[in-house]
Amino acid sequence: MVKVTFTLDDETVQKLRKIAERTKKPQSLVVREAVAHYAAREDKLTPEERERLLGVLDELGSKLPIRPREEVDRELRELRVARRSRGRLHPVD
Repeated sequence: MVKVTFTLDDETVQKLRKIAERTKKPQSLVVREAVAHYAAREDKLTPEERERLLGVLDELGSKLPIRPREEVDRELRELRVARRSRGRLHPVD
C-alpha cells in the first residue's frame, strides 16, 4: 500500500468518520471502497450523454443511403472478386 495525504473539507471528514465508526471500518478502507465505487460508475454514460449519443446515431441513421438489395449484392460480389485477385475494383487513371 502507498501512504498519501489529502486535504478534505470539514463536512467530508465528518462524513468519513461517521461512516467509518458506523461500519466499524478504518477510514482508509472507507475511502478505498468509495473510490472503487466511484470508478465503477465513472465508465457509464450519464443520462445526458446517452441522450446526446442516441441523437447523433438517429441523425446518422437518417442520412444512410438506401439502395436496392440487388445493387448491394452486386457490389459485394465485385469486391470479393477484386480481393481474391488482389486487384483493384476500378482501373486507376
